[in-house]
Amino acid sequence: MATLRFVHPPRNFLTFQAFAELEELLGELADDEAVRTVVLASGVDGYFAAHADLDELALLQQGPVPEARYWYTAMRAVERLPQPVVALLSGQVWGGGLELALACDIRVALPDAHFRLPETALGIIPGAGGTQRLMRLIGPGLAANLVLSGRRLGAEEAASVGLVERILSAAEADAYLDSITTKPRAALVAAKQALREGKESDLRQGLKVEGRLFADLLTQSASRELVACARAAYAAAADEQPVDVVASVGHLRG
Repeated sequence: MATLRFVHPPRNFLTFQAFAELEELLGELADDEAVRTVVLASGVDGYFAAHADLDELALLQQGPVPEARYWYTAMRAVERLPQPVVALLSGQVWGGGLELALACDIRVALPDAHFRLPETALGIIPGAGGTQRLMRLIGPGLAANLVLSGRRLGAEEAASVGLVERILSAAEADAYLDSITTKPRAALVAAKQALREGKESDLRQGLKVEGRLFADLLTQSASRELVACARAAYAAAADEQPVDVVASVGHLRG
């Protein structure tokens, strides 16, 4: 597992440079066979990311800034990275920070996390995919509510509307991340690909992608060994004895 932490004290404003660095790091990790999962987190207490750097926003108000493209290309790199990307969200997750989280595959909130898209209060709208990804995640009505009102959500409400998948303590988050990272890399990569392509296509095409990836994995030695181990666990168990198929192969993963 590779953890990338944003460190731009005091408030972790997101900058063009930060996104350029993120895109570069993701490019390096994409082909790293030792990395099964990537985590985006904060190295600044109280902030995942306050929002975009307002000084850079002021530059954009004067005209095009070539470096602004990294906001878009880095988020697409998150989505296109072969490995799953988990956003570990703490403190303030506003504006561009929330938009970045929306580009990730899974969002895990620590109890102190809070969320907001404040752009309409500044006379603008979310400009890095916030309206589009939010609508696809939680539905158009809820997305409109949050974008138009700009209201703040705590972690519990964010989970209740589907903005985040889990609320966990730091220790629980470590265990949860471990439960993903111990899976075979090929399975994680294929699962992300199936989910991503299914989201971006119709059901018929998504099922074709899923079927092809499933068939490919069946031929790999790792899946053969794991399936054989699970079959052996069932063969050794009495008919009335429950078998945890995941636990039965745990010693072969990691």
